[in-house]
Parts: sequence; C-alpha cells; structure tokens
Amino acid sequence: MVQDRELYDLIIIGGGPGGIGTAVEARALGVEKILLLEKSDNHSDTIRKFYKDNKRVDKDWQGQLVEMEGSIPFMDGTKESTLDFFDSLIDQHYIESHFRCEVDKIGKDEKGIFTVRAGCGEFRGRYIVIAIGRMGKPNKPSYKIPPSIRKFVNFNLDQCNKGEKILVVGGGDTAMEYAVELSRSNEVTLNYRRKELTRPNPTNIQLITEAFETGKVRPLLGVDIEGLESEHGKVKVLFKDGHDEIFDRVIYAIGGTTPVDFLKNAGLQLDASGEPVIKENLETSVEGIYIAGDIAFKSGGSIAIALNHGYRIVQDIISHGKIHLTPPADLKKTCGEG
Repeated sequence: MVQDRELYDLIIIGGGPGGIGTAVEARALGVEKILLLEKSDNHSDTIRKFYKDNKRVDKDWQGQLVEMEGSIPFMDGTKESTLDFFDSLIDQHYIESHFRCEVDKIGKDEKGIFTVRAGCGEFRGRYIVIAIGRMGKPNKPSYKIPPSIRKFVNFNLDQCNKGEKILVVGGGDTAMEYAVELSRSNEVTLNYRRKELTRPNPTNIQLITEAFETGKVRPLLGVDIEGLESEHGKVKVLFKDGHDEIFDRVIYAIGGTTPVDFLKNAGLQLDASGEPVIKENLETSVEGIYIAGDIAFKSGGSIAIALNHGYRIVQDIISHGKIHLTPPADLKKTCGEG
C-alpha cells in the first residue's frame, strides 16, 4: 500500500519519548497532519524491553535538573506508570500511528518534500523528525559467545534466576542498577574495564558504593574480558590479566549504538565518532530533518530532555511559517468526531 497522495506536515520516525513528545507538542500547537512510524509493535519499545519491572523512572535523570518546556507534565514514576502516561498522551491527542513499520530510506525532491519509505508504505512530508534512539539493539562484546552457553549470556534481567552466581559487565547506570537489583537474591560481581566508575548518576554511585562496602556486590574493576568458554555447562570468563572465573550467568550492560547506517542513508552528516551533526535547534545537516532523543546527545537517555527536544523542534518548524496551523480545540473536536 503506497501512501502517495496525502502530504503530512510532520513525519516522526520512532515511537519513544522523543517521538511521542514531538507528536504531542505538534498537535498541541496546532499542527494537523502528523504521522508517527514505529518499527516495533508498540510505542516506547526500549522502555518495555530494557527497563526491569517497577524500575524507577526519574524526571531529573543523572542529577540533571530538567524543567519541562512544553505542555507535557512529565514527572517521576515507574516503568509501568510511564508507559501508561504515554498511552494516555497518544490517545488524548489522536496521533496517527503505524506500528511494525520500519523505515529504511528517506529522500528529498527538488521542491523540498520528503519521501519516507517504510515496510508499511511510502509517505510524503514537509518535515521529518528522527527519534529512533540508540538502544534498539544492545552492544555486544567483540569476542564470540560459544553456542553452548548463549542461554546463560544475557543483555537484560529477563532470564535471571535466584541463587545464581552472576557477573554483570559494564560501567554505566544500567550496569549499576542490574548489579544492585540482582544482589538481593544472587551472588553478584560487577566487572568494568576501568578502575573507577565515573559514568553513573550520583544516586547509582551511592547505591553501588554501599553494595561494595557491605559485600553485597563484589567489585572487579580495572580488568577487561578476553573471552568466554563453556565449563561443564557454565560460563568460564577469561580475563586479560590472565585469571579466569566461572559464573552461572553473565549479563552485559554495555549500552546501545547510534544507528549509523540509517543516518548515512538519510544523507545526514556525521562527525568523526559517527554521531549526527546537529544545530542548536536540533536540525541536522539536511534542512527539514531534525533529531530528537538519545541520538541528539551523547550523555545518555533522559526522557524529560527527549520530551523537551520535541517541543523545541516543533517551535522551530512553526517559526518557518510553511505549515497551516489549526487551533488545538478544533483539532480535538474534529478528530474525536471522526
């Protein structure tokens, strides 16, 4: 099915906080023709897959005090309450959304109109916001994981059992949270290749320090992993300092990656580290394409900042005066009647 007749004011690629925030702020400010495309079967896929149940979700993430700039009243909560909140935003503002619809190409014609090619069709829009995040796929180690132990090597907490001897690998907030959570019912070791933990937010630093001091989590810092082997059905971890240890399970929490290939295919300029080059208004090197959320900043994924990105982007788009705005009250009435 090819959607080649309707011209959208705004096409948003990605249904996480940045994408939802952009859509809601655009609707609230009177943008009428909005389309949200998401490759998974629901919005906020990263939160659903990578946040453990009842995980604390803070507005002021990593100690950053964030003032909400737009109309979205985001506040502290849990994984579940945050998902419910985004459900209500999408329903309340009548956002046209296509799920299981992965975008593979963005083109721009001589009139400045974009064509977005996706698995569910082809769509045309005046402006594009890319809000795909950087955690769609977790980072994996460079060494091979033997097939016989793959079920004991994970990238989240889904398969963990009580009483296991577990190695958590990573030096960021997720690794800290995994280690502290697992230490309640498991023997846990935290491994990070550097000698000091400097990346996590102050709250997680305090929690992991207490876990170290009380013996709930054993620190194994300043040493990297050489590889993994199978040892009678368990995971044998080979370290670069020459020693090895056996664990029931290894969990990697080493982050996600910027989807470089997709950004390149969209014609965006990237810097030396593969990050998209963006202006102060969050517009990319391609006029009319903006970036919101995780991939717009290297420091990590703040939901509140991602929501603010949406507000700033929509304000900038409206300032160009190229799209017709409909009063939000009339929008809601019209959509509701339909």
